[in-house]
Amino acid sequence: MTLEIHTIPCLSDNYAFLCRDQATGIVALVDAPEAAPIKAALSEKGWGLDLILLTHHHYDHIDGVPELLDAYGSKVIGAQADAHRLPPLDIALAEGDAVRIGDTNGTTIDVSGHTVGHVAFYFPTANAVFTADSLMALGCGRLFEGTPDMMWESLSKLAALPDDTIVYSGHEYTAGNAKFALTIEPDNPALQARSKEIIDKRTMGIATVPSRLADEKVTNPFLRAHLPEVKSAIGMADASDVALFAEIRKRKDNF
Repeated sequence: MTLEIHTIPCLSDNYAFLCRDQATGIVALVDAPEAAPIKAALSEKGWGLDLILLTHHHYDHIDGVPELLDAYGSKVIGAQADAHRLPPLDIALAEGDAVRIGDTNGTTIDVSGHTVGHVAFYFPTANAVFTADSLMALGCGRLFEGTPDMMWESLSKLAALPDDTIVYSGHEYTAGNAKFALTIEPDNPALQARSKEIIDKRTMGIATVPSRLADEKVTNPFLRAHLPEVKSAIGMADASDVALFAEIRKRKDNF
């Protein structure tokens, strides 16, 4: 692992992530829901804050930026397509652009769907992808701005990453997501086992984020809309992948 990554609970159910490059000591933050817990974590570790990486413009991912800039003078990095709705960017990125934390090199992935202009940051040498409200633990974000086609394309990009990739998503929604997932695939043994593990973790106050991409691929219904067994399970055997994804998302919205 080239990055030392720490999960910071924020607000009622958000997560931010501090990432320290092992070689250079450069520290980055992925998303800034609020400043206080992030500043507390930095103080505890004796770290500064060199970079702030933003995934999308929603308030619960950017509201802490002004206070953090006042305290640390960090550079802000985000999507060019979302620049008009983000805090002022020092570095604006698009699909495929390189992003660096010290000597750790990453790639920007356009994961529009939840919002248009949402990005994820993938660091292969750290086995880490920061997905915020695109791919989530046992779920995906609501389609506030994008279309089912957009989100299915975005999730398909993320699903193509190596199975050992660790997915750092933006919210502690996993218990509710598990309950819904069981309505889609009640007989999926991997999902049954994961749901029990999630209940146990939450009972003990343990975070369920991050998660492994391999686990998402065998349990997350939003990554499984292309599978014949999932299509058959909800009575849409002849549906396209996007149509099935859209149906699953609609059911989750009404769950």
